[in-house]
Amino acid sequence: MAKTPVIAIVDDDEGVRASLASLVRSLGYDAQAYESGVDFLRKAPDDDPACMIADIQMPVIAGDELQAQLIASGRRFPIIFMTAFPSESMRQRVMAAGAHCYLGKPSSGDEIIRYLEQALAGQAP
Repeated sequence: MAKTPVIAIVDDDEGVRASLASLVRSLGYDAQAYESGVDFLRKAPDDDPACMIADIQMPVIAGDELQAQLIASGRRFPIIFMTAFPSESMRQRVMAAGAHCYLGKPSSGDEIIRYLEQALAGQAP
């Protein structure tokens, strides 16, 4: 039997974490929620998630810094970034580093589902 894909959700906003986890679970995936990049790095299992949905603006370790730390440690998996404060320079930076996509907040459930399904299928957005 195939293992259920695990989607890591990293966001400092509890409401966003809960709603994204609910959306992910409604699609039949396992959602693992983390309140910060530090929390993910400290608590995440050694086996990487199938995909991560992460906020950019977080205390201590911002989303782009989390991405850089993961890459530096050899951990590569699709990351869907979301932010309430989109900027072109940040979009270019995370996309150049291999992010799957960069979305503004709020994003529709349909949009998140579309990008999540593409990331899990290994398709470009």
